[in-house]
Amino acid sequence: MIPSVVLNFLFPPPPSVFITTMSVIGFASLANAGFMEIKGKHMQYSKLAEEKKKAQISSKTGMLIIYTPAFLAGLSSLIIFPNEELRFTLGSGALTIHFLKRVLEVLFVHKFSGSMDVEAAIAISLSYLSMTSTMIYAQNFTKGLQVPSTDLMHPGVAIFLVGIVGNLYHHNLLSNLRREGEKDYKIPKGGFFNLVICPHYLFEIMGFIGITCISQTIYAFSFTSGSILYLMGRSYATRDWYKSKFEDFPENVKALIPFIF
Repeated sequence: MIPSVVLNFLFPPPPSVFITTMSVIGFASLANAGFMEIKGKHMQYSKLAEEKKKAQISSKTGMLIIYTPAFLAGLSSLIIFPNEELRFTLGSGALTIHFLKRVLEVLFVHKFSGSMDVEAAIAISLSYLSMTSTMIYAQNFTKGLQVPSTDLMHPGVAIFLVGIVGNLYHHNLLSNLRREGEKDYKIPKGGFFNLVICPHYLFEIMGFIGITCISQTIYAFSFTSGSILYLMGRSYATRDWYKSKFEDFPENVKALIPFIF
């Protein structure tokens, strides 16, 4: 049973076993992945990847594989359903923009120096594609329903925009740490990097919170809650990695939440 106070902010659960199952699986798998990050069992991409033993592809190719299908799913929903309710259009549009930004960053912002497991790239890609498609599908069940007593759609747009701009800004700072041809890691500085080691994750969380506020569905809430737990674990592991590599890593720089965590 869902507490009645929660239903002040969310549409009631849809009569769909699929959506319910995906909500539980999505939250549980992301929360477990975050716990595994803290224990040292990392997703096999970026600097936290372990020794490479499986089939590899370039990190750039891997990231394009990860983000492109989810972007196409969001874009397709806007093309196939052009005259839907505003909430559906805003939610699908936000998902499309989120993954389009990711694709453009891979092409024009990020600098890559390593490789990625093919299996990891495909698994993460399917996860993002499933999330995007399910979130769009879940929104269909809100058609004709009374809007929750606390309508968060318009605040959600603002939160999403702050999140996506902040995430892009800090990704650009990360990219500019290295000059052309450099492969060594450096301690990031500037922006919120002076407070936390993963401000790009912090703003990514804000982006997903914004999408959840636009959607106000149980599935969006479940996915975002799981994503927060995963990114908390990932940022904790990232801070540990920097501390192990740099003796001068500043102790006052937290993992994800300024002054707290």
